[in-house]
Amino acid sequence: MSAPPAPSERRPAGELESTVLAALWAAGTPLTPGQVQGAIGTELARTTVTTILSRLYEKGTVTRTRAGRGFAYTPTEDAPGLTARRMHSELRKQEDRSTVLARFVSQLTDEDEQLLRELLDGETP
Repeated sequence: MSAPPAPSERRPAGELESTVLAALWAAGTPLTPGQVQGAIGTELARTTVTTILSRLYEKGTVTRTRAGRGFAYTPTEDAPGLTARRMHSELRKQEDRSTVLARFVSQLTDEDEQLLRELLDGETP
């Protein structure tokens, strides 16, 4: 008698969302769940891709337009814009914003610190 197969490891939802968003950004045009599934080239079921896109829509990360009986999805912003929005979201969750910002800045590389200084001074990098 053989042992039952080990349960497949699940990827974190954030990883799947990032993969789906990367496919949408690369396409540069609205994609249906089936097209996203084809673009990411994984063994994800179309229903899984649809669920991820629906969650991204609920978060305001993508918009959708009718495409036949379903929807085609478009990101609401580029990757840097989404990262900035996530950073703001995390910062809003904290009561002691100054400590959070101080720790963030203290962990920057010298190059990133210089870039941040230039941006705060209104200089373009």
